[in-house]
Amino acid sequence: MEGARILSARKPDRQSDRQVVMKVYDADHIRNVALVGHQGSGKTMLAESMLYAAGALKRMGSIEEGTTISDYHASEKERGMSVFASLLHVEYLGKKINVMDTPGYPDFVSEVAASLHVTDSALFVINAGEGVQVGTELAWRSAVRQNTPSMFVINHMDKPDVTFRDVVAQLKDRFGRGATVVQIPGGTGSRSIIDVLIMKQITFDDHGKMTVSAIEEAFVSEAEQLHNELVENIAENDESLMDLYFDKGTLTEDEMRSGLREAMIRHQLFPIFLTSATSNIGVSRLMEFVGNVCPTPSQMPPAPLASGGTIEPDSAGEPVALIYHTMSEAHVGDYSFFRIYSGALETGMDLVNAETGVTERLGQIFTINGHDRDPVERMYAGDLGALVKLKNTHTNNTLHRKGSQVVVEPFLVPSPRYAVAVVTVKDGEEDKLAAGLHQLHEEDPSLQITHDQLLSQLVLSGQGEMHLEIARYRLKNRFGVEVEFVRPKVAYRETIQQQARAKYRHKKQTGGAGQFADISMLVEPLNGEFVPPDDIKVRGEHTETTAWGSTVHFVDAIVGGVIDMRRFFGAIQKGVMEACQRGPVAGYPVGNVRVVIHDGGMHPVDSNEAAFKSAARACFRDAFRQARSVMMEPIHHLEVLIPDGYTGDVMGDLNTRRARIQGIETEGPFQKVIADAPEAELHRYSTSLRSMTQGRGLHRSEFSGYEPMPRHVQDEIASEAIEDED
Repeated sequence: MEGARILSARKPDRQSDRQVVMKVYDADHIRNVALVGHQGSGKTMLAESMLYAAGALKRMGSIEEGTTISDYHASEKERGMSVFASLLHVEYLGKKINVMDTPGYPDFVSEVAASLHVTDSALFVINAGEGVQVGTELAWRSAVRQNTPSMFVINHMDKPDVTFRDVVAQLKDRFGRGATVVQIPGGTGSRSIIDVLIMKQITFDDHGKMTVSAIEEAFVSEAEQLHNELVENIAENDESLMDLYFDKGTLTEDEMRSGLREAMIRHQLFPIFLTSATSNIGVSRLMEFVGNVCPTPSQMPPAPLASGGTIEPDSAGEPVALIYHTMSEAHVGDYSFFRIYSGALETGMDLVNAETGVTERLGQIFTINGHDRDPVERMYAGDLGALVKLKNTHTNNTLHRKGSQVVVEPFLVPSPRYAVAVVTVKDGEEDKLAAGLHQLHEEDPSLQITHDQLLSQLVLSGQGEMHLEIARYRLKNRFGVEVEFVRPKVAYRETIQQQARAKYRHKKQTGGAGQFADISMLVEPLNGEFVPPDDIKVRGEHTETTAWGSTVHFVDAIVGGVIDMRRFFGAIQKGVMEACQRGPVAGYPVGNVRVVIHDGGMHPVDSNEAAFKSAARACFRDAFRQARSVMMEPIHHLEVLIPDGYTGDVMGDLNTRRARIQGIETEGPFQKVIADAPEAELHRYSTSLRSMTQGRGLHRSEFSGYEPMPRHVQDEIASEAIEDED
């Protein structure tokens, strides 16, 4: 196949009314890069400048005016920040560069994870005036986890009071000596850059056009030193290049490019480049490097499959694509953004969703530039694009031929860090809310929805307050349903700590048939096998699993037929289970108890199921209260990742949250505090942690079990429950 196939279709360009020939590229002529980094580092404007430098834009947009190509959603324009990852592309020097502009705010880390999963290089954009920030560190963890080739782009280098060498020192300190200088500034306030890979000084005019010249005398010595360091760094990571270096004392530009690419793929070297995106400085040279050095899809290791094994980006192979993002657009419907891992996608092709088994007929295939879309007839392995109006295909789904077993490994969805209960402002809109939340989850799997019937609440979980605020904004503006966020109720449980007995006689006479039931009951914690007291003889046993996941063990110890258990056991069981659903202490479900029915009495006429159900419910409550009843609270295992300087503050705060510190470990440049903490004390913890650590702290937690709560906490909760009932 040719490197770039030109289709016969032409379409007018919206920016300049010129005719654009849409091209189709193979894996050898595609570069897939993600722009990642902290909020405000300049990723969106760098993407804008790349489009402008490639001639795809007549003029650059502005974040302040809401006119950039990538940040086109209403929620992004309103906040002046990226919320969703935007797919863009430029055609430059015979290659197609797919660019993913990702959010930098920590709440949208799932967008970064998805983008790094389907791209082949990460460009870490660093604000020269701020250095390495938390968004950079979060993205770095994702890149390391996915082994994504990476490089650094120090942006805003033309700002005053910016010290290039300080930023480089910070990069090396944080990311190791693999951070390798390729460019240095050509002087304070200059529009030129010295490139030590090609050993030239490059000057950029106001439109970003490059003029290449010899390096000025003032920079020659430093440039030569950095060039030699770059050559040595490349050579020491490749034995064949090391041999050439020893033989010749240097490497050619092509040898250096090849060595850099391989070292990037192995995550050994991370080139450092310079730009000022808003001033069009360094951008065209950056794209040239991306096209010449960053790996193509065919040069990357084969992509892993969910069942093991890998898949090669063979354009002649069977078609396989992963949907990495879905998004609904007004007047269009659902966009399904894909990466092709094998074969080609063509209009009208039928493919099967590997997860649902649904056959999808592909409609129009689009290349994407933010909100703009351009139709193409086909795309080949390694490319990124979008489909519309797929029937039943969502994020992380694989499309393949009928009969194929190939499933691309999905990207890892981050666990939730923040949760709220959701209620509608207006009554009667619960169905609209459920439909809207379902759609938002399909588009963004890191938004998770749980419905707790016992607590009568709908809980929305995500990465932080901003993440959930964006969800609320979209529910209102897209689905027409306004909601309020309230603190979620905690799923407490009640149980007992010792054995106790109780008797209860239910007698009711109101004219006509009466009610009579007499029952004696023993209750105890469900710990191991039942060892009956001397006065109790076991005749039968039954175990019931509750709707909330606990166990109630029933023991029939009735002797002499004082209660007809064949007739009334079901009613007794129902009475106890009703009492368990709203526990005697504070109305929370009861878990893991043994109930022994060992004595009682009945009336030949007035005893019936209703009477024994009522007697069993009341007797169980009386016995429960005498058996050292206790409330159990959910405990979460917590890991808090923080820079070393914040360890004391974080540990002090955890102590106020009734946490038990289990230990401290080192994880890269961070300290990891390990603790067990009650769920009730972790509400809004992600927000508090960011405040304590200037946005640099991160935590993850998971449910680990139930434990008895302190008596003073139990009394407070029980008192609140009584007040709520009143």
